[in-house]
Amino acid sequence: MIRIAASALALSMLAGAAVAEPVAFDFDKSHANLSFSYDHLGFSTTEGRFGNWDGVLLIDKETPANSSIEFTIDVTSLDTFFAERNKHFLSADFFDAEKYPTAAFTSTKVEKTGENQLEVTGDLTIKDITKPVTLTVDVTTFGEHPMAKKEAAGFAVSTVLKRSDFGMDMYVPYVGDEVTVTFHAEALKSDATN
Repeated sequence: MIRIAASALALSMLAGAAVAEPVAFDFDKSHANLSFSYDHLGFSTTEGRFGNWDGVLLIDKETPANSSIEFTIDVTSLDTFFAERNKHFLSADFFDAEKYPTAAFTSTKVEKTGENQLEVTGDLTIKDITKPVTLTVDVTTFGEHPMAKKEAAGFAVSTVLKRSDFGMDMYVPYVGDEVTVTFHAEALKSDATN
């Protein structure tokens, strides 16, 4: 009888684990940066960033494949630290921000590729053009945040895009077609999560 009860308990625990839901995390925007860089005529690397963005992050620590992210970028928040270049990049020659003010990424697959590394594949939409993109994600740390006193995660994300894939081919090949995108962030377990 005890053996049957123990088996039933074990099975119920396994069933509970199988239906465990991913946990919501909120990005700490005061400790995050979404930036990009590209080659300029072989003489220098030009950098920029997007200051306004938002994301919905769900993490399943035990089964990373169940994790997901949805990310929206306010294109008008672009800053290359030079006003005239910002204006040009936001024009119809590049982002056409008046017509397409946002860009978005939605994950379709999360795969663990190393001890602290993931590959996140998803759909990136810029100027109403959607292309598959794979992000390399290094999990820099995962544990209790010493100041926030809650579970937290740190990430270093990178990918390389071709801007011409999204209808921005002006000056190619003189100005680099390949754009390196990086995202460094902290995320805290959402207060709404039990």
